[in-house]
Amino acid sequence: MLSPGDRVLVALSGGADSMCLLHCLWENADKLGITVCAAHYNHGIRGSEAERDAEFAGSRCSERGIPFICGSGDVPKYAEEKRLSAEEAARELRYAFLADAAERLGCNKIATAHNAEDNAETLLLNLCRGGGARGLSGIPPVRGKIIRPLIMTGRRDIEAYLEEKGVPHVEDSTNLGDDYTRNIIRHRVMPVLTEINPAFAMAAMRTSRSLREDEDCLEKLAADFISENLRGNSLPADRLRALPGAVAVRVFRAMCPNTLTSRHAELLLGLLEGTELAYADITGMRVSRDGGRIIFGVSDTRLPERELPPVGELAIPEAELLIKTYIIENCPSIMKTVNKFDFKYSSLCGKMTVASRSEGDRFRAAGRGCTKSLKELFSEKKLTQSQRALTPVFRDGEGIIAVYGFGVAERCLPRAGDTVLRVEIIKRELSGYNYGNDA
Repeated sequence: MLSPGDRVLVALSGGADSMCLLHCLWENADKLGITVCAAHYNHGIRGSEAERDAEFAGSRCSERGIPFICGSGDVPKYAEEKRLSAEEAARELRYAFLADAAERLGCNKIATAHNAEDNAETLLLNLCRGGGARGLSGIPPVRGKIIRPLIMTGRRDIEAYLEEKGVPHVEDSTNLGDDYTRNIIRHRVMPVLTEINPAFAMAAMRTSRSLREDEDCLEKLAADFISENLRGNSLPADRLRALPGAVAVRVFRAMCPNTLTSRHAELLLGLLEGTELAYADITGMRVSRDGGRIIFGVSDTRLPERELPPVGELAIPEAELLIKTYIIENCPSIMKTVNKFDFKYSSLCGKMTVASRSEGDRFRAAGRGCTKSLKELFSEKKLTQSQRALTPVFRDGEGIIAVYGFGVAERCLPRAGDTVLRVEIIKRELSGYNYGNDA
């Protein structure tokens, strides 16, 4: 948790746990080679009692020459605005304040005073809510720059330390009642479990640690899968379906912006069955199955209309394509590949443009002998919705003259000896798809 040279910010409420943590780190700062700072946050809930705590915390730090910052917020108002419980709102505001205070004091570590009983209570809370392995993993000893040096220490040991060292502390009156769910677990449930097993908090710690190790392993497998298979914002459905369910769920969790409920996880796993277009709406995102891939989020990227020069280059960054054009007089042979094609120059009318398809577009490709809608052609190729939006469609003053991947319009097809406009489409390395062998 600590290395020589660290500047450690202690989250100091003034209660028994945080005063124990502050004193222990301060007393051993020289031995550890660290600098200790502190920060206190007033949640705007307890009125004059909260002001007393802030004054107490500040005076204790002043006595020891510990750099100190005090902050405050309006938890009830924030909870109402964000539609959070008071506990969730307090936690968000407190950690945001601690991060800011750490930056202001130049601290690279933030130490909170969570102890073994806090961990056991968290495990029980998450069990009541139906939490999975991550929830039952309890409070992590280290999370980024946040460290919890007392996480293996019980409350009795903390109280004994304070008494032995003569360290004062204040009591938070909200901890005495049962207004909060955690207090109900602390006052009613924990005593019963401790009666069954006096070392229950440490037993819960061992369970949490074991589950955390399992969860870390599964998340690593999910991260490796994403790293190897992610293309743009999509993953292959067949490979995702072949994963163990526990790993697949963690892939979905990693790809989705908000916490997944068990119901959402079931919906996403259901997308892996079947091949037709389907989707599931979860909090903050639509996840689709299209063209054999699971697509996270709906891309609204389309190709804006751009004028195609008769001689020169045109970049299509949205599709990671580069288009080169040049005129060949008395062309000896005609190109008919999907990535290189020739137009009879005299058949072109007005300016040429490149853009995404439009609703109702129809195309009569040379050699097919029929006219089809682009929707039909794209379906035959099994293109995803994203690929359809990023497929260049070439037009002149009379309509479509070519579609990338599908060839030239019948009316523009040249013959050997004609003057032709040759178009070469170069697919960049990161582009998600390829139609032919000439990229």
